[in-house]
Amino acid sequence: MNGKIISKNPIARHNYDIKDTLEAGIVLTGTEIKSIRSGKVNLKDSYINIKNGEAFIYGLHISPYEFGNIYNKDPLRTRKLLLNKKEILKLSIQIKQQGLSIIPISLYFKGSFVKVEVRNW
Repeated sequence: MNGKIISKNPIARHNYDIKDTLEAGIVLTGTEIKSIRSGKVNLKDSYINIKNGEAFIYGLHISPYEFGNIYNKDPLRTRKLLLNKKEILKLSIQIKQQGLSIIPISLYFKGSFVKVEVRNW
């Protein structure tokens, strides 16, 4: 991870034994990006799950952009993570066979893209 940190998960490092780290992109809308740039995001209760061969983040709270009007989305909507097939398969196996959970540790900018640091425990 090398970029400007937007938000960190405060309880993740304290409560969990971290096993492995991945960097994932995240699918966002324009108003969500503007809200993230102003720092209105919270990772506290978020987690990641694999469904139908795709990774999704649940519980990530991105506050509505104050000038977004009708273009704002639900602050707690499920968002898709951008991982390759090999990474998703690895995470899926760890969830099913080893009983590990996958949580986001931090949200940061890498260039102009928003990335999520994903760790399993």
